Amino acid sequence: MMARERANQKTKASKGRASHDPVFPTAFVDFMLDGWKAQDGKLPPPIKGHARHMARRDVLSEHFAGEYLIIPTGHEKVRSNDTNYRFRPGTDFYYLTGNHEADCVLVLEPDGASGHKSILFVEPNPGRKDSTFFTDRHKGELWVGARLGVSESQSRYQVDAAQSIDALGPYLKALKSGKNYRVLRGFSHNIDKILPARKKEDEALASVLSEARLYKDSSEIASLERAALMTKKAFEDVIGEMKSAKCERELEGAFCRRARIEGNDCGYNIIVAGGANACILHWSRNNGSLRKQDLVLIDAGVETNELYTADVTRTLPIGGKFSPAQREVYELVMAAQSAALGAVVPENDFLAPHHAAMKVLAAGLVDMGILKGPLEQVMSEKNLFYKRYTLHGVSHMLGIDVHDCASARAETYRNGQLKPGMVLTIEPGLYFQPDDLTVPNKYRGIGVRVEDDVLVTNRGHRVLTDIPRQSDEIERWIQRIWSKKKN
Repeated sequence: MMARERANQKTKASKGRASHDPVFPTAFVDFMLDGWKAQDGKLPPPIKGHARHMARRDVLSEHFAGEYLIIPTGHEKVRSNDTNYRFRPGTDFYYLTGNHEADCVLVLEPDGASGHKSILFVEPNPGRKDSTFFTDRHKGELWVGARLGVSESQSRYQVDAAQSIDALGPYLKALKSGKNYRVLRGFSHNIDKILPARKKEDEALASVLSEARLYKDSSEIASLERAALMTKKAFEDVIGEMKSAKCERELEGAFCRRARIEGNDCGYNIIVAGGANACILHWSRNNGSLRKQDLVLIDAGVETNELYTADVTRTLPIGGKFSPAQREVYELVMAAQSAALGAVVPENDFLAPHHAAMKVLAAGLVDMGILKGPLEQVMSEKNLFYKRYTLHGVSHMLGIDVHDCASARAETYRNGQLKPGMVLTIEPGLYFQPDDLTVPNKYRGIGVRVEDDVLVTNRGHRVLTDIPRQSDEIERWIQRIWSKKKN
């Protein structure tokens, strides 16, 4: 190796070194750079479904003729010092490319009167000719695995061109003066710094992407169905552990194990809330004790390898049987869910299921003596007294994100109408805080939510989550699983 090249490699070998890392001698660097089998040079085949990602890019292109569109996937995030969380790609970037790698950026560059050229900026893979493959803790192949590379990424993701991420900075700086760009913000600090924000234009890009994702195609629906099936298996694993579990963490572990075995991961931080913890809507510490006389509320979903997640809640009697008070609350929530499901019909308002469920819950609270009627007064927009016991909405969109399409405009989402192809949750709940003196003592500390994932069809809806939810079904389900485990 020539002296200058050896010096360059030694510099790279010390780059990114942690305080506890050794300094490699030149002889070792030389030794590591020699004696590796040559790569065959074959390009990888395109990913499955690449045509769908290409079609999505074409749709986006039609909205923004003549403008540069910059969609980054984001970067790994630090968990502790020099260790990172497992990376998950940015939702919109993945939707448009199918690429799981960190640090990549998709640019749609104007090409002709109305079209765009797709350029994927990715981490290059220098192979074993560069010392970083064994010295770089964050990018090195022997530390974190091989990167796909530039030409390989073009072949794999069927984009028009691919370039090294090192070329992105100069490329973006050249766009800065023209102000003819839109950026998906919040995923890359460097991009946000290079290209000044154009608030209206950038927000419109995010909205168009979210609104495109409101409608699921057949492959997306199939992914959501797989997520639901895996989630059912994960719930059955949880029930199997529930008979002997003493802590919420044990049930969390059972669910997460199945999520990693059959899917990519859990789709979000799951909730395992025993007893009064169920009254804390986003309880995620999952470190409480479990008592046989209590219920446990589990809000969880498995994410598929295509990154589509289920979102299911079941409230289970830890001892296997509902008490009379628990069953009364549970049945009221189930009645509310049934009413909400009946309102999932094309052309109905998105909020129609919510309003249907709230009417049932409010009437039930009056019947239980918790609220004083008449019902119209309880539900009046000036009062909303029933919300003391059910703060959250009944539905949100579901897809690659558990709370999907978050940048869609209000008129197409919350204040819009249900359309075929949309997938949403239906999840009413009642939560009686343990210190709420407006509630009879027998109900205090009971929290119940039942949640399912629902596809809007041409004629009505289809529940994607085929998981027991009626109280009698729940009890039989638990006993069946416990009997199998015993045998």
